[in-house]
Amino acid sequence: MTIQLPPMQDPLPRDDEIDLREVLGTLRDHKWLIGIITFAFIVISVAYALLATPTYQASSIVQVEQKVPSLPGLSALSETLSASSPEATTESALITSRMVIGAAVERLNLKIESSPLHFPLIGNFIARHYASKNPGKLAPVHLGMAGYDWGGAQLKVFQLDVPDHLLDRPLQLIAGEGGTYVLEDDDDNILVIGRAGHSFLSHGVTIQVKTLVANPGTHFRVIRHRDLTVINKLQKAIITAEQGKDSGIIQLTYNNTDPKLAAEFLKQVGELYVLQDVERNSAEAASSLKFVREQLPNVRRDLERATAALNAYQTRAHSVDINMQTQSLLDQSVSIEANIQQLRLQQADMQRQYTPAHPAYKSLVQQIGQLEGQKKSIERKVNDLPDTQQELLKLTRDVQVSNDTYTGLLNQAQQLDIARAGTVGNVRIIDRSAVDVTQPVWPKKLIVVLGGALLGLFVAIAFVFLREALNRGIEDPAVIERVGLPVYATIPISANERSLQGKRARGDGKQHLLVVEAPADMATEALRSLRTSLHFARLEAKNNVLMISGSGPGAGKTFVSANLAAVVSQSNQRVLLMDGDMRMGSLHRVVGGRAEIGLSELISGQAELKDAIRPVASLENMHFIARGKIPPNPSELLMNARFSALINHLKPLYDLIIIDTPPILVATDAAVIGHHSGTGLLVVRFGLNQVRELALAKQRFEQNGVVIKGAVFNAVEKRSSGYYSYAYYGVDKVAS
Repeated sequence: MTIQLPPMQDPLPRDDEIDLREVLGTLRDHKWLIGIITFAFIVISVAYALLATPTYQASSIVQVEQKVPSLPGLSALSETLSASSPEATTESALITSRMVIGAAVERLNLKIESSPLHFPLIGNFIARHYASKNPGKLAPVHLGMAGYDWGGAQLKVFQLDVPDHLLDRPLQLIAGEGGTYVLEDDDDNILVIGRAGHSFLSHGVTIQVKTLVANPGTHFRVIRHRDLTVINKLQKAIITAEQGKDSGIIQLTYNNTDPKLAAEFLKQVGELYVLQDVERNSAEAASSLKFVREQLPNVRRDLERATAALNAYQTRAHSVDINMQTQSLLDQSVSIEANIQQLRLQQADMQRQYTPAHPAYKSLVQQIGQLEGQKKSIERKVNDLPDTQQELLKLTRDVQVSNDTYTGLLNQAQQLDIARAGTVGNVRIIDRSAVDVTQPVWPKKLIVVLGGALLGLFVAIAFVFLREALNRGIEDPAVIERVGLPVYATIPISANERSLQGKRARGDGKQHLLVVEAPADMATEALRSLRTSLHFARLEAKNNVLMISGSGPGAGKTFVSANLAAVVSQSNQRVLLMDGDMRMGSLHRVVGGRAEIGLSELISGQAELKDAIRPVASLENMHFIARGKIPPNPSELLMNARFSALINHLKPLYDLIIIDTPPILVATDAAVIGHHSGTGLLVVRFGLNQVRELALAKQRFEQNGVVIKGAVFNAVEKRSSGYYSYAYYGVDKVAS
């Protein structure tokens, strides 16, 4: 009977389409792994939700009102420009400015951080739980670990000044008896020995502890931060958001694990923000008042000069009166000139606040230009009047304009003085800082647990598919056949074999054969099927020597060799099992006995054949030759003529000689033994050996002139997408 080998095909077929059935099958095959990983994430999530330090949120709301102009006459202009002014954005930046945050840090002394040392993982939870149940009390030391705080410990540092090299570095404060303490650096060098309530200076460190409540030996972590470091961190921590577009209502939020500190810090920020706004507005009013008062003497002198000039002219002209036409021009000229004077004052005030390119300043200049044009038009009409009327109009106009300007400045000075004294600013606090201690913003237990479950599920699925992608071990016998190796048998994975492997690992010298221990096992039945297939495959073999090898370690060739020899011997055939792996052979652990006095001693002439061949207990037709002592040159021994003579001597004595060899990709021993064998098989392990590895092993044998008849698919696991199942007592092998 001749076995035709199928033509060599591409061992790695490509398929760009996703097989949904295969994907679902993969998930179903690894459901227990996915479940275990997901459950582990759920447990971790629950533990985190219970043990994590709660974070609380303080919130406050402030209102920014439209700013009232400092000078009368700017109302219309301010209203025109306020529509496009980013008021809320500007105020949000002011709230989180270093001026405001830095003052709050200074008031609350936030540049000094101190916290007790807690037992890892659960210590913080224990301390919080004790403090909530026993407020104001100090927990006793547990398990003799006095270095940890178990609840109720307090440390408040009023002052801590350190050299620059110790800034932002954790220091260690160890509590002693009666309020004493020792301050050490991170190298355990003592810096200060002091007592609570007093200031101490040593090694360039100045410290004053205000409160110290702790068991002797309790460790505290103390850090003196740089001012700018703390301010920058808090600037990012405060969140400002305008409630509605252009509403001027801004909500402030700040999160912290200490609800009292969160509320107090946000309260200080709000108060300091309002205070700086009041001070800013008051300063603006004071500056404008100073400017107006500086202008009053000048305007008064102008008024006095204009009045004197008018009186002198009327005396010379013998009380000339103004006619109706001149009176009309006078009224218009006075009105225009008064407006120009008022705008000139505003221009002088705005020059101290804005650049000439500012829209408000440009608008003011434009208004002055329009009035100047009207003034010139009036002056042309005045030039048409008689000389007496012209002179009288100009002098009267100067008096009235100066008088109106002076009166306006006096009124404005009174208004600014009142505004400066009663400045309240354009910002007010609507809702003062508050914290809901019953509802921490984090952790949200339900969200954490659900998120952990989803994350665990995602990680588990990703791990399964990643492992499948990285370890593309063969799981379908059709893949082996595409390499060009017929599959003579598929051996399912056996729970009994796993238990026997544990016994072999102990090296007790006893027999641990699956076909003897569990004759009804599905794997045993598969080995019987292999025995039948080999009977026909060996009909045209050159001899009765069967070589069993593998591409790499872990394929199970030793298991197949030993148990195949056992099932063949049970069919009344004389079988010799030889351990040809003189490097790491372990057949003696399967059939029983020890490794010494075996093949290496036979080839090297150190032992006789009768001493090396051993009968196998409970199998009268089976004999065994162990590997012997591990030689320094196994390959050279196998190429020795004595090995050929040994094989030739043993061939007529047995119906079948099975040789277990080292993996072909690890050593060349298998190729040497293959030249003496009539039949060769490769053992392929399910999910372990890859296609390229198998193809390379076959190629390696062919390069050495050794023909591999087929393969044994070992340790096949049940798969949803395709697997082999076996039964006993009359049920044929089914492939699906």
